[in-house]
Amino acid sequence: MYKLIVCDLDETLISRDRTISKANVEAIRRATEAGVKFVPATGRGYNSVHSTTRELGLYEKEGQYVISYNGGAITENKGEKLLYFQGITFEEAEALYKKGLTYDHLCLHVYTPDQVWVRNFYPEEKEYLASRQPCTEIFSDDIDFLKGKDIVKAIYMNTDFNYLKKIESEITDLTKNLDVSFSSNRYMEFNRKGVSKGSGLQRLCDILRIDIKDTIAIGDNFNDLSMIKAAGLGVGVANTIEPMKELCDVITEADCDHSAVAEVINKYIFGE
Repeated sequence: MYKLIVCDLDETLISRDRTISKANVEAIRRATEAGVKFVPATGRGYNSVHSTTRELGLYEKEGQYVISYNGGAITENKGEKLLYFQGITFEEAEALYKKGLTYDHLCLHVYTPDQVWVRNFYPEEKEYLASRQPCTEIFSDDIDFLKGKDIVKAIYMNTDFNYLKKIESEITDLTKNLDVSFSSNRYMEFNRKGVSKGSGLQRLCDILRIDIKDTIAIGDNFNDLSMIKAAGLGVGVANTIEPMKELCDVITEADCDHSAVAEVINKYIFGE
């Protein structure tokens, strides 16, 4: 029997109208009551998922966990106990920030453990992030105010995926020690080399002494692929981006707007 489900949030568990279906909530609560661990895995920070863990009955729950910052942090929900953290250096973040300013219509994010700092906070990005996570807009051409602080990751945002891929090919000198991933059809994310949702899943399995073969991973985009490939069962929801579907073990019939997570739990945990 599968012992742990690791699940992406935005456009996987959370529908495009930013709600979680009643069917998903009920299935997750049923699974956790049966002893299965349900682990949200997100590119966002731990503080931004409190409303989600509350809704799922996981807030402040002992023995339940969150993988955040694309695997850069693992937290036990009870007492917000940080079990693992790995970020990027200030120098790496600074170089990415200054390079990002040279590109047109590029929104820049820099993440510290408790805050997101955003430059070029375009209206479409403000709308997308509304209710997802708190952000502080900045206007400086440098991030000197972050010297001495832990920095988790950086992000370039643009809704043109080909534009982001072009930028990726032009900044390889800055990313040689970083992992580059893509998410939400708008983000290019920069984490420490070796940090991913897949490595976060493996690390959590090691901590809990769970065989990774006894896990299910559910996602929809490239930053979920590492955990989908690492898990015993890798599931893409119906709205998973097309280039990734053939790399998943299973594609659900339902999409994120129609309780895809409940479909997975009912079928693979309870055999229904």
